[in-house]
Amino acid sequence: MKMLSIRSVGLSLSLEKGLPLGSGLGSSAASAAAAAVAVNELFGSPLSKSDLVIAGLESESKVSGYHADNIAPSIMGGFILIRSYDPLELMPLKFPSENNLFFVLVNPEFEAPTKKMRAALPTEITMSHHVWNSSQAGALVASVLQGDLIGFGKALSSDKIVEPRRAPLIPGMDAVKKAAIVAGAFGCTISGAGPTAVAVTDSEEKGRVIGERMVEAFMKEGNLKALTMVKQLDRVGARLVSSVPI
Repeated sequence: MKMLSIRSVGLSLSLEKGLPLGSGLGSSAASAAAAAVAVNELFGSPLSKSDLVIAGLESESKVSGYHADNIAPSIMGGFILIRSYDPLELMPLKFPSENNLFFVLVNPEFEAPTKKMRAALPTEITMSHHVWNSSQAGALVASVLQGDLIGFGKALSSDKIVEPRRAPLIPGMDAVKKAAIVAGAFGCTISGAGPTAVAVTDSEEKGRVIGERMVEAFMKEGNLKALTMVKQLDRVGARLVSSVPI
C-alpha cells in the first residue's frame, strides 16, 4: 500500500492456501505473492513484478527472514538467481521452452520446524565441501539454461553441506531419495527446510509413478504417511485468475 501511495483505504484479505504449513514448500512466500498481486490488481496494476518482489520480500521478512529465494520465483515464475541483496539484483534463468520439467513433491505427515532444521546446519564448513557445493551450484545454473535435466538432477542431488545434516532428522528420507532415483527421477533432495522431498522428471505420468514409490518408502522406512503431487514448472508466476466486479 505504501508503494502504491495509498493511505486512506483499508484492506482485508482472505487466503485459501493450497500448501501445507511448515512443509518446506514456501507457503509463507506463496501467501505474500498472492497478496501483493491481488492488491496491485485491485488498484490497476501500476507496480511491476520487480516492485512486487520487493513488497513481498518485506512481508516475508516478518515471517521467515529477509530472503528472496521463494518470493522472487513465486511472483516472476521460472528460475530466479538472487545475485545480491544490497542492492537487490535478480537474474531470471530461462529454462528452454521446448523442454518439460515436472516436480514430484511428497509431503510426509511429520513436523520439521524451520528453526530446528536451520539449527542443524554446520557453523563451519571445510574448503573441500565449499568448493564442491559451489561447483554444483554452477552446474545447476548451467543445466537450467541448457535444459539439461540429467545434469540438473545430478546437481540437485549432490549437496554435501545441508542435506547430510537435515536428512537424518526426517525419518526415511535417505530411502525416499533412493526410491525416487530407482523409479527414474533425474534427481531428488529435500525441499526447503523439509520435510517435503522433491524429485524431478520430464513427464507427469513418470512423476506419478515416482511419487508412488517415494510414498511407499516413507511408510516402509520412516513409518510416515505421505501425500504426493506432480507439478509442472510455472514459467509465469503469480497472476490474476478471476475477479468479481465491485
